[in-house]
Amino acid sequence: MQHVKMYTGTFCPYCTMAKQLFKQVGVDEIEEINVSRSPADFAQMQQLTGLRSVPQIFIGETHIGGFTDLYALHQKGGLLPLLQAE
Repeated sequence: MQHVKMYTGTFCPYCTMAKQLFKQVGVDEIEEINVSRSPADFAQMQQLTGLRSVPQIFIGETHIGGFTDLYALHQKGGLLPLLQAE
């Protein structure tokens, strides 16, 4: 299974929903980087994505976007194949 990395914020409902969706599809481990606690991590997230909002989700090296992007990917049937890609 591909590595999942998610930039999150404290008290972020979309971050919580993204984690719940990953759990539903069988992802047990997420590298979570809380940018609320670290200006350096926030700057790194902005540099990688060009965005300031959380969550920002990566599966392997692929930037998915936020929760709505993740949910749309799942609805189209693209999430599981991406997670299972070698």
